[in-house]
Amino acid sequence: MKKQTYNYPCFVYVLASVGAEKPTTYVGWTVDLNKRLLAHNAGTGAKSTRGRQWAIIHSEAFKTRCEAMSREWHLKRDRKLRKSLLETYLKAQGLKNSLL
Repeated sequence: MKKQTYNYPCFVYVLASVGAEKPTTYVGWTVDLNKRLLAHNAGTGAKSTRGRQWAIIHSEAFKTRCEAMSREWHLKRDRKLRKSLLETYLKAQGLKNSLL
């Protein structure tokens, strides 16, 4: 089976949300980062992201959907990397790591 390529890149992204609860991350893939972030923040993205405000803390571009989905799978299982990205984001925002 031939891999489907797009004229535009596919992206894998990591979102962060800091609210009243513990900070959290979400990993997904898309072909349009800005549109996807707006959907998450409008409550029309993935069910687990509803009711929070999100910021993109990491993204990677891929030529094929298959490559993007494979990387998404690996990022979802790499909690150490996601925690490191979240800590870097919290520091940049002037927030305390004690929220973790």
